[in-house]
Amino acid sequence: MKFIRLLLAAWLGIPALAAAAPGAVVTTPQVRAELVAHAPAGVSAGQALRLGLKIEHQPHWHTYWKNPGDSGLPTTLNWTLPTGVVAGDVEWPTPRKLPLGPLMNYGYEGTLLLPVAVTVPPDFKADTLSVKLRAEWLVCKDVCIPEEGEFALDLPAQAATAGHAALFAAARAALPQPVPGARATAAVEGGALVVRVAGLPADWQGRALTFFPETAGVIDNAALPQSAWQGGEWTARVPLDPQRSASPQALPAVLAAPGQVAGLSVQVALTTPWPAVAAPPAALVDAVVATPAPPVTPTAPPVGLALALLFALAGGMLLNLMPCVFPVLSLKVLGFAAHGDDRRALLAGGLAYTAGVVLSFVALASLLLALRAGGEQLGWGFQLQSPAVVATLAALFTLIGLNLAGVFELGSVLPGSVAAVRARHPVVDSLLTGVLAVAVASPCTAPFMGASLGLAVTLPAWQALAVFAALGLGMALPYLAASAWPALARRLPRPGVWMAHFKTVMAFPMFATVVWLVWVLGQQVGIDGAAALLALLLALAFAAWALGSPVLGPRARGGFGAAALVLVAAALFWAVPALRHEAAAQGPSAGEAWQPWSADRVAQARAAGQPVFVDFTAAWCVTCQFNKRTTLARPEVQAAFAARRVLLLRADWTRRDAAITAELARLGRSGVPVYALYSPGAAGPRLLSEILSSEEVRDALSALPSS
Repeated sequence: MKFIRLLLAAWLGIPALAAAAPGAVVTTPQVRAELVAHAPAGVSAGQALRLGLKIEHQPHWHTYWKNPGDSGLPTTLNWTLPTGVVAGDVEWPTPRKLPLGPLMNYGYEGTLLLPVAVTVPPDFKADTLSVKLRAEWLVCKDVCIPEEGEFALDLPAQAATAGHAALFAAARAALPQPVPGARATAAVEGGALVVRVAGLPADWQGRALTFFPETAGVIDNAALPQSAWQGGEWTARVPLDPQRSASPQALPAVLAAPGQVAGLSVQVALTTPWPAVAAPPAALVDAVVATPAPPVTPTAPPVGLALALLFALAGGMLLNLMPCVFPVLSLKVLGFAAHGDDRRALLAGGLAYTAGVVLSFVALASLLLALRAGGEQLGWGFQLQSPAVVATLAALFTLIGLNLAGVFELGSVLPGSVAAVRARHPVVDSLLTGVLAVAVASPCTAPFMGASLGLAVTLPAWQALAVFAALGLGMALPYLAASAWPALARRLPRPGVWMAHFKTVMAFPMFATVVWLVWVLGQQVGIDGAAALLALLLALAFAAWALGSPVLGPRARGGFGAAALVLVAAALFWAVPALRHEAAAQGPSAGEAWQPWSADRVAQARAAGQPVFVDFTAAWCVTCQFNKRTTLARPEVQAAFAARRVLLLRADWTRRDAAITAELARLGRSGVPVYALYSPGAAGPRLLSEILSSEEVRDALSALPSS
């Protein structure tokens, strides 16, 4: 236990992810978004000034136009500008059609700029124009991922800003152009909208045109219109959407032609009344994400901030009962035994442990919130989605276990000055034990935690951090109360030889944790990565013995230590590349009831009237694995699933998966485990508790309608 501080400080110095203040660029695995500006004459009244969001899509990914088509969402820009400075509407470039199965969407691929014109007031006298932007976009390929970003940019008022002149010029060239003198009308005839446009430019006449209405919910976007030219008039018969939701008297639209960068903007006037609007559809599903997602039916009503704080406090206390926290409990028991006859030291240790737990929860939550604000799709326990963090924790617990087992002593490794500091400040060990407890407890989700953490990531920063601080306080509260309880000290056995045996016994929970972490890493990077980690752990064990064994003399320690360092370097040379490898996805084996999750599989099953049960899980989540191997594996539960013909899907969040993160956020959760049961005909899923029981699962299944 004495050795925790040095190794834990080293672990905290290894950043798994980097957070930064809002800047001009936000990068996700799907897009690179950048706030850009064009002010060739500086910033002043009457001078041209344009701002824009540049989006560079990865191949085959796309975002959406103002009318996204059958599914999707348009990109939104929310500006924060100095008083009097006004940003105009987005100048949408001409879109393209994006077919997706039976659906037709409108949007953009490749490099896109969404520019806006900015008006500067005459009394603007500042040296710089400070621009802030909050943008939200939906990016899709086979899955759809909602993303967002915070951007900031300072423009010099007296200097030109023209580094993206070509980009703004290209966007202006792609802007649909109005056609003076053009006449566009439409009439509803037999379930279709008959559009007639006359007065188009001569070089457009006779060409095949594409019709893009700016108003969503009017036409059947996927239907193929019948169009023809009659003299100088273009006529198109466009089928109406059977679930039409809009009845505009004027229908702004864009006409596009092959080979033309910019389309033509026309205002289509309706000459006939609209028929009655159909009832809205029950659900409209994209390949993975429906446009508005169905509501979720939680097991409890939505919570407010006060109730979230209470739930977080209770969940933190229950977190001590989770199996992932057991190794750290052994360290706390050893600490209580060591100071059982010193009430002051016991209380100081309890306060230091509480401070370590609370500060660590707040620090981890701050990193999580900062990364989410930068566009990252992350949730609670995100650090264990990194193989490097898992490997570091495995090394840390291996060395702690070796220290407890007596393989080496920290005093043999640390300089004398450091040992003296430790002697004067023993509470530092308690504080770092609290930090370590959070490191291993964060993958677990206890009862009451799910709703409070799901709410926390949607709250303002200070409220979210208050929820996480309450969670940490709840986790530390039992130890703080025990350390301040005088009767406890009297009940603890006196220090003696038994403590040496107890210390050795406590090494084995550490080694058990290492076994679990190696298994987690194997799920992430495959068997080769797990073998490389084992080799690294063996080299570290040899190095710890060579450098810290109390039975070795200086000469032996120097020789064995040099050999150990070579072994550690060789093991790192093997392990580091192996940790970057991603394990191949394993499909379900023959006879396996569980199938990989995807939102389109859920949608297809629900459309067919089949109930669906989704297990949101991760290899590093001990609670998930406990439920998987107990409740969900019980014959009576499997029989109940089979009797109701339930489709069993497993969403594996062991490594980062933006689609699963987005789905968890839609369910109001930010961590695993989450269990969702979709009933045919229900508006949304029913969420079960984090600690599953077979009775709860069977009760939920019994409420399903009969097949």
